[in-house]
Formats: sequence, C-alpha cells, structure tokens
Amino acid sequence: MNDASTPAPGTLRLAFRTAVRDDLERIVELIADDTVAARRTGSFGPAHVAGFEAISASPHDELVVAELDGAVVGVMQLTAIPGISRNGATRLQVEAVRVDARLRGRGIGRRLMEHAHDWGRARGCTLAQLTSDKQRPDAHRFYASVGYAASHEGFKLTL
Repeated sequence: MNDASTPAPGTLRLAFRTAVRDDLERIVELIADDTVAARRTGSFGPAHVAGFEAISASPHDELVVAELDGAVVGVMQLTAIPGISRNGATRLQVEAVRVDARLRGRGIGRRLMEHAHDWGRARGCTLAQLTSDKQRPDAHRFYASVGYAASHEGFKLTL
C-alpha cells in the first residue's frame, strides 16, 4: 500500500508499503539502532529471515516500511488480534516502530502511526495498543503525543 497523496509544502514525501525480503537487512539495522534493542535484536541472520517469512505468511500481520526518495527510513509491524474481551473487539498491535535516527523529529513517526491506525481501522480494529521499553522516555513522549495513554502495566516472560 502506498501513500500517494501530495504532501503539504515542507512535508516529507513518504511512501508506505509492505516490506519485501530485500528490505530485511535494512529493517534489522533500523530496529537494532539503539542500545536497548541492539542486544536483543542481534545481527542480521537466519532468525530474522524466519521471522520475516512467518509475518509475510500471516493474514493478520504486515511488516510496513516507510520510504523517502526510494530509501527505507522507517518500519513497523502491525497485527490485527481478534478477541473476546471488549465485546469481541479486534485490536491493532503496533510493534517495532523505528525511524532512521538521522531523520527523527521530522514527522516520519507520526505519519507511520497514522498509517498504522488507518490499517487497523480498515481491518475492523477498535483499539490500538503497543508496548515500549521503560528505558525509552523519548518514545513514551512520542506515543503520548499521538494519543496513546499509559493505561496498563505490561509484563513479559522469556520462554
């Protein structure tokens, strides 16, 4: 899916599309571009290829890239999760949102999130949710600025 709209003057001309295998090494680079994520993302390898293939095969998932002048400058994984709670609501799970560090603060993240919300609405999602590591206060401020509330405490268990 591409964002072919004409941008306002001074706005970056971004295109959003489903990631392809040739994007994967760049995607891993974007995701691992901070000390929090680097240690758990690792270097590009077979595990990333397997994850990409599983996402690509799932009818409920999409790995989306943002392109600027043909270069991948942002990424996010979107998942529609059907549910029973909230009166059978489908939730949009937003994961691995990253923007090239050299381009942060220029509206790319905001445009990614708008695209995510449109994607979710198109699939009947009534709620968007995400998690963000407690060590990322800048990301928390960003998510609050696009309307997310820190409404729940998250828990994880390594299996």
